[in-house]
Amino acid sequence: MVDSMKVSLLIVILLLSTGAQAGESSEKDLDEISRKLDNPLTNLWSLTLEDKLRIINGAIVEDNTWGNTLFFQPGLPVPVGSDGGGVLSIRPVFPTVTSPVLDPGAAGGVDGHVTGFGDIQLLSMIGPNRADGVVWGVGATFKFPTASKDELGSGKYQAGPAAMLFYLGKPWIVGALLQHWWSYAGDDRRADRNTTNIQYIIRHSLPNAWSVGMGPTISVEWEEEPGDRWTVPIGLGVTKTMRFGNTPVKFRAEVHYALIYPETLGTRWTFLFRIAPVIKLSLIHISEPTR
Repeated sequence: MVDSMKVSLLIVILLLSTGAQAGESSEKDLDEISRKLDNPLTNLWSLTLEDKLRIINGAIVEDNTWGNTLFFQPGLPVPVGSDGGGVLSIRPVFPTVTSPVLDPGAAGGVDGHVTGFGDIQLLSMIGPNRADGVVWGVGATFKFPTASKDELGSGKYQAGPAAMLFYLGKPWIVGALLQHWWSYAGDDRRADRNTTNIQYIIRHSLPNAWSVGMGPTISVEWEEEPGDRWTVPIGLGVTKTMRFGNTPVKFRAEVHYALIYPETLGTRWTFLFRIAPVIKLSLIHISEPTR
């Protein structure tokens, strides 16, 4: 937990140091930036840092335990098509994970925690470059067994399809992002993976670049027993976009509660904090989205 906080602080300092690269934004611009960043196919370049503290319980532990994942996710969209009417989004995710060490012989079933690098994920999607209305995208998603310790990853190469469908309105934004992974190679001693994630988003915009809503992820582990397959959370949170120097930065705090979670061991509560500075690079021109 302490190591994750140190990494978080270092990355936050680096992210906020990008202020000289972005132009000035009015309050109206900040409202628009906030809305755009809720679109997985946004044409904005951003550097997202997200921390998730999870409260875990189940049949194999006597009391609650905890885990933590710190994600660093750069968003690097590029225009496609002769008129820039499409967007190709490539989103790698680099996780630092703290996980409980499960031991039936230890008090409470947990013998401390282990921290290290997790499995890298990569989401690539293509779709229309739109600022509002119905937005869709299709693509592929991958996981790579890069974890520094067995407890922090699956040990498997995984791949599968991804798709999204969003309505970007004012004041409401609603939509869903679906990803599915099948394992196809990796450590033969580790269990095969067959996982579906559905992130559903409901947000209501407020004046001065505020919004309220939720964006939890439903997860289904198809290889597990029926009682251990589903995690179905709900949530509530608040988002604020503001400027640091000349850099627009989006902050989000959110709490998720799992109505359904695995009986053996699963996440009951998730406390999320996200910071996403918008960066402006002159290496590539991103066309203005159609409306």
